[in-house]
Amino acid sequence: MTSNTGGSAINNQAGLFKLRMRQFLTCKLVVCGFRYDKIAYSNALSTSIWRCEIMGEGRRRLLVIEDDPETAEQLVDFLSTSGYQVDLAADGNEGLSHGRSADYAVMTIDRMLPDIDGLAVIRRFREDGIVTPALIISALGEIDDRVRGLRAGGDDYLVKPFAFAELLARVEALARRSATVVKETVLRVGDLELDLVSRTATRGGRKIELLPREFQVLEYLVRNDGRVVPRAMLLQHVWDLHFDPTTNIIDVYVGRVRRKVDSQQAYPLIHTIRGVGFCVRAPS
Repeated sequence: MTSNTGGSAINNQAGLFKLRMRQFLTCKLVVCGFRYDKIAYSNALSTSIWRCEIMGEGRRRLLVIEDDPETAEQLVDFLSTSGYQVDLAADGNEGLSHGRSADYAVMTIDRMLPDIDGLAVIRRFREDGIVTPALIISALGEIDDRVRGLRAGGDDYLVKPFAFAELLARVEALARRSATVVKETVLRVGDLELDLVSRTATRGGRKIELLPREFQVLEYLVRNDGRVVPRAMLLQHVWDLHFDPTTNIIDVYVGRVRRKVDSQQAYPLIHTIRGVGFCVRAPS
């Protein structure tokens, strides 16, 4: 008489063999910008299957924003077999819809999307107060490209072609960070409060009407509470532009924000550091 345990083991081995064969037969040296070898991938697959079994119903959820069907299929397939529950968005608008309606441990974002650029998608998430770690995947690998991606709100940047093992390691690192970071929804300096979800500002309980760009300027200053923020940093982080010594756009916007925030208040919060930049600080 054959035991149920023995039959189950045989079925598991057969399933593992079929899965390995499927991955082996579809494996090429470079597929859709991914680089991997059959032996290393087979070993990684065994680890992935084991991880999937122990995670069970508690699998963490990922969002993949990728417009290329073949690339998207391979990303979803690999991350799913690595133990994650994966949602796929085929363009930037769909990605925004998914990201705003569910909690994800990590999201991977292709930089060059057909409707909304991947960096613009990340900026909109950050403006909405969504701080899910973002892994940018792109064929653009110059230093300026990576710096711009990180400054747009990305948490990591992976250049094509890449190994699946590296992709998984980066996703796992970001997922650990996601599990330990407390999501910040309100910033405070003195009696000033910024609600990052509703994108509203109040001071002493009175609502301050700010335009979207003005809110971004104030948010960046408040995030650097007590530190001097050079004009070049504001230009790079708020406008995503390199410093132009001939422009006065920073002074114009900070002036507008200062009038709205500090007018008719007991003490000023926004201070000009002559020749350098600006600083937000409350009296000690």
